[in-house]
Amino acid sequence: MTLQNAQQQVDEWIKTHGVRYFNELTNTAILMEEVGELARIMARKYGEQSFKESDKKNDLADEMADVLWVLMCLANQTGVNLTEAFEKNMEKKTNRDKDRHKDNEKLK
Repeated sequence: MTLQNAQQQVDEWIKTHGVRYFNELTNTAILMEEVGELARIMARKYGEQSFKESDKKNDLADEMADVLWVLMCLANQTGVNLTEAFEKNMEKKTNRDKDRHKDNEKLK
């Protein structure tokens, strides 16, 4: 599945089950909430915080998918083709950073 296919699938779901998109500001707030939930799991699983009993049911992959879902909603609402945006972003990073990390003594 491509990002474009996923965006179309999200759009179809919203139109079929979701009635309509929440407005862009609401979806931005929801995106921040979902990123926070992902950060909570990361801090406990890979960081120094311990899990609370209520945290143990959370699934890292599901939280990442929630972030991606809301991001795709925002992309659909604002007319962003994430496939094209990602391809351009990869090209930008490659041109800008192709040797930067290889030359970073901190990474050796």
